[in-house]
Amino acid sequence: MLVFEFKTYGKSSQFTAVDEAIRTAQFVRNSCLRYWMDNQKVDKYDLNKYLNKYCAELANNFPFAGELNSQARQASAERTWSAISQFYDNCKKGTPGKKGYPQFQKDCRSVEYKSTGWKLADDRKSIKFTDKKGIGKLKLKGTRDLHFYQITQIKRADGVYVQFCIDVNRKENIEPSGNTIGLDVGLKEYYTDSNGVMVENPRFLPQAEKVLKRCQRRTSRKIKGSKNRSKARQILGKRHLKISRQRKDHAIKLARCVIQSNDLIAYENLRIKNMVKNHCLAKSINDASWYQFRVWLEYFGKVFKRVTVAVNPAYTSQECSICGVIVKKTLSNRTQVCKCGCVMNRDFNAARNILNRGLGTVGHTGTFALDASNTLGDEASILAGEILPEQATS
Repeated sequence: MLVFEFKTYGKSSQFTAVDEAIRTAQFVRNSCLRYWMDNQKVDKYDLNKYLNKYCAELANNFPFAGELNSQARQASAERTWSAISQFYDNCKKGTPGKKGYPQFQKDCRSVEYKSTGWKLADDRKSIKFTDKKGIGKLKLKGTRDLHFYQITQIKRADGVYVQFCIDVNRKENIEPSGNTIGLDVGLKEYYTDSNGVMVENPRFLPQAEKVLKRCQRRTSRKIKGSKNRSKARQILGKRHLKISRQRKDHAIKLARCVIQSNDLIAYENLRIKNMVKNHCLAKSINDASWYQFRVWLEYFGKVFKRVTVAVNPAYTSQECSICGVIVKKTLSNRTQVCKCGCVMNRDFNAARNILNRGLGTVGHTGTFALDASNTLGDEASILAGEILPEQATS
C-alpha cells in the first residue's frame, strides 16, 4: 500500500465545507463511542455491526450527518471500533499502566472517503467530492503522477491535503552488495555504524526553537475564539509541520541509503516510550526520531529484499567488542578502554556489538533470515533473543 499526498486549492467556501465534513465525521465517531459506553453489555464481536447500523440511524435523525457520504460515516465508525478493540486487547494482554480507554475526540483533522463520494478527473489533476456537503471540485498539486495507477487501485482519499492510498505491492531488485552493518543511534551523532562512520544529528527542533517560541507567544496573546488567534494558530502549526517534514525527509533518505548499501542491517530494539521518561533527555530523544528511522529501515528492507535485525540493546555500550568483557562507564565517558588493549569510540564499539549480535541471530550474511525451523525463509525484520514466529516481518 502506497500513500500519495497532494495539496488542494479551492475557494474559501469549499474549505469551509471541508471543515463541516470533518466536524460531521467527528460527531459520528463520538456518537458511536457514546453508544458503546451506554451498551457495554453488547458482545464485542457484534459491536462493529451495531455501530454500522447506528450510523444509518444518525443519518436519519440528523440531516447534517446524512449529507456526509455513507462510507465516510462508516469509516468514522470503524475508527471508533479500532480504539475500542485496542482497549480490549490491552486489557486482555495485561498491558502495564493505562490501557488506552477510548476518549471523545475534540479536534478531528481528517475525514476519510473510501471508494465512493469522490471522483478523480481524467487528467488526474483535480478531485470532485460528490456528497451533499458541497465541497465540489478541488485542484491537486503534488510531485506524484497518478496516471501510473488505475482508478480501481486508488482506494480512498481524505483530508484537505488529499491522500490517495494506492493498492500496489512495491518491489525493487538490486544487486547484493556483500556488506553487513550495525547501527548505534545517539544524540551527539545520529548514528555510528560498525565501520566507524558517524552521521551528524541534524537537530531540527533546536534550530527552529526561537521561531517557535515567538509564534507561541503571539498565539497566547490573542483573544480565544478570535480570528486573529485562529490565524496565529495556523502559523504556529505550519512551523511545527515544517519540523515534522524535515525529520521524515531525513529519516527516509538516510534509511534508503543504508539499505541499498548493505545486505544485512542490525540495529537496537529501543523502547523509546521508556527512554523519554528521562525528562533531561526527552526533548532531544523525540527530536532525533529514532523510531521513524527504524520504520523506514524495515520498510525499505522489505522493498529491496534486505535483512533487518533488531537486537537487544542491553550492554552493547559496556561490552568490549573484541574480548567480550564488561567495562562499566557513565554516559559522559565516550571512550571504550579495555584491559585487552582495545581503545575506541564508545558508539563505534556499540555498533560492532550490535552487528555481532545481528549476525549471531541470522546465522549468515546472506539476504535471507532463518525461520523457526532453522531453514532459509522469507526476508524479515527479527528481534535477537526472541521467539521468531511471534515477530512481525519487516
